[in-house]
Amino acid sequence: MSPEVVVEVFRSALFIIITLVSAIVVPGLIIGLIVAIFQAATSINEQTLSFLPRLLMTLAAMMFLANWIFATIIGFTTELYLSIPELIG
Repeated sequence: MSPEVVVEVFRSALFIIITLVSAIVVPGLIIGLIVAIFQAATSINEQTLSFLPRLLMTLAAMMFLANWIFATIIGFTTELYLSIPELIG
C-alpha cells in the first residue's frame, strides 16, 4: 500500500466527517446568530434564551438528518471494505 492511497482514504474520511459535523452544527449557529441579534436589539441578557434554541435546533437537525448521516457513514464503510483488496495489493 503506497502512501498516496493512505492519504486519499484519510482525505475522504476527513471530508465526510467535516460534512456530517457541519450539517449538524451550522443550523445551531444560524439560530444562535439570530438569537444574539435579538438579544442585542432588546437588551435581554438571559443565558437560557441563548442556549435553549440552539440546543433544540441541533437536536432537530440530528433528528431530521439521521437517515442521511447513517447512510453516508454506511456507504463510506462499505466502500472502504470493498476496496481492501485493492489497498493491499
